Amino acid sequence: MKFGNTTKGKYLVLLAHLGALFTVSAWGTSFLCTKVLMIDGGFTPVEIYFYRFLVAYLVLLFFTLKNIRSKSWRDELTFLLCGVCCGSLYFITENYALKLTTAGNVSLLASISPIFTTVLMAVIFRQKIQSGVIIGSIVAFIGAGCIVMSHGASLEFRPAGDLLALAAALSWAVYSVAIKRVLPLYSGFFVTRKLFFYGVITALPLLLLQKEPSHVSLLWDVAHPSMIMNFLFLVLFCSLAAYVIWNEVMRILGPITSNNYLYVQPLVTMVAAYFVLDEKIYLMGYIGCALIIGGLIYSDKCPDGKLYRK
Repeated sequence: MKFGNTTKGKYLVLLAHLGALFTVSAWGTSFLCTKVLMIDGGFTPVEIYFYRFLVAYLVLLFFTLKNIRSKSWRDELTFLLCGVCCGSLYFITENYALKLTTAGNVSLLASISPIFTTVLMAVIFRQKIQSGVIIGSIVAFIGAGCIVMSHGASLEFRPAGDLLALAAALSWAVYSVAIKRVLPLYSGFFVTRKLFFYGVITALPLLLLQKEPSHVSLLWDVAHPSMIMNFLFLVLFCSLAAYVIWNEVMRILGPITSNNYLYVQPLVTMVAAYFVLDEKIYLMGYIGCALIIGGLIYSDKCPDGKLYRK
């Protein structure tokens, strides 16, 4: 399905941009919820990922019981690859990277994902990427770096953790490129449910192997209501709504334009931390904000091979 400069086309593209902003806003604030569960509740990174996406999967399964299987084994293998790359592999490598290197390193290196996506699209699909898209992406990346360093986050060379952070960024880029083939064939709910299924299944062995006791009972502890509130936010907004919307955004805007919105996440985290944790915003943060917005606007003016175009 394609359309040009029709009223319906412009309306859907506008909705896609708004959907991208909603999604990265949810993901940007998810760091605060995850921090509460890990610090106050003692949840491990594997626990948070597994419980969060298991509940989201069960909810989606309830609404999509009539359509369980994909159309071919090729599609199923694509869902497996994408479920691992945007799920268990991405989250677990990123979280363990935080233990081996600085938070500044992880934040900055994870932000390279849109650049990886651009390169993979050019190599795999032999798609010519306009220089404006590359320039806008680099400008937005520099803006993300300014926000990361605005609070004095140190950038040190720690090979093990840095490589894990890069692996997380690359795995998300692989998902963004691979999912392009099956998005036109299935509904957003079906695609998201498949991704959650394979992400949860591949994370299960890690959950069973961890030595720490389960903290799931804290979610039902009335003495700690913040646990269930933060967990439900992660499930309903950061998993269910965000992933369904994000897959539709990529269907309309294409992987490159969509992933450039990921640069907004540090900005959202910075603003959320200002209101929730009373953290100050410094001059470097404002500069980073301007660079991110400017880079996104400049990049969006250059087509990147959207799925819907004239």
